[in-house]
Amino acid sequence: MSDLLEGFLGTSVEGKKSRVPAKLDYFQSATGLFLGLFMWGHMFFVSTILISKDFMYTITKMFEGSFLFKEPQSWIVSAMVFFVFVIFIVHAMLGMRKLPINFRQYQAYKTHAGMMKHDDTTMWLTQAFTGFAMFFLGSAHLLMMMVQADTIGPYGSSMRMYGDVMWPFYLLLLLAVEFHGGIGLYRLCVKWGWFEGPDAKVSRKKLKQVKWLITGFFLALGLLTLAAYVKIGYEYSNGLVDKYKPTAQIEVTYDVKVRA
Repeated sequence: MSDLLEGFLGTSVEGKKSRVPAKLDYFQSATGLFLGLFMWGHMFFVSTILISKDFMYTITKMFEGSFLFKEPQSWIVSAMVFFVFVIFIVHAMLGMRKLPINFRQYQAYKTHAGMMKHDDTTMWLTQAFTGFAMFFLGSAHLLMMMVQADTIGPYGSSMRMYGDVMWPFYLLLLLAVEFHGGIGLYRLCVKWGWFEGPDAKVSRKKLKQVKWLITGFFLALGLLTLAAYVKIGYEYSNGLVDKYKPTAQIEVTYDVKVRA
């Protein structure tokens, strides 16, 4: 037990440097990169509702294996969400190692940040705060999707936003995800020297500009997508439109009635 504790402190029993912190940093970076890229892909997926309900439905069924099975299997989505949830928890646990564990440490950090007035230090605090919020918001979202994978679609997702009044929850989640993920990917590039040119200072400035452009883009896309789901949910709830049914099914039903 003492070996493990000393390893986490960065030294071994013999007084040598432990490789454990470096390995944990590597796994934290790897899981963060996976989740950051997943975040972008997920945002593009949910935003397909901006194109059309049919397009969003088609992509949803594709994830349910419509190209492999005669009937889509929602358990496939549940399995994928479970995998992401495991990565999410691992990343959160690794990230907690670097958070202030008491008020004194937090005060020391705030004093340090105030003296330095450095953007990267301020961004780290934002990342820590949004990461803490995401631990609860993200866990709740992933658990809901895991057990309700069959409801994902133009109708189910819209009613979750409006009918179940979940849009404030998803608004907070959107803000936390985009700020945490964007800053996290920027810090990964800086930490591992990705896209670093001859002048590190200039490279970092350009990376920061790109980071804010990407964050702004995904925030705008997310807000438009959220508004679209709320609008559709409002229309369903107030009888302005019928419950969504794929165009292909409507055409088949119509064709059968005509032939009869």
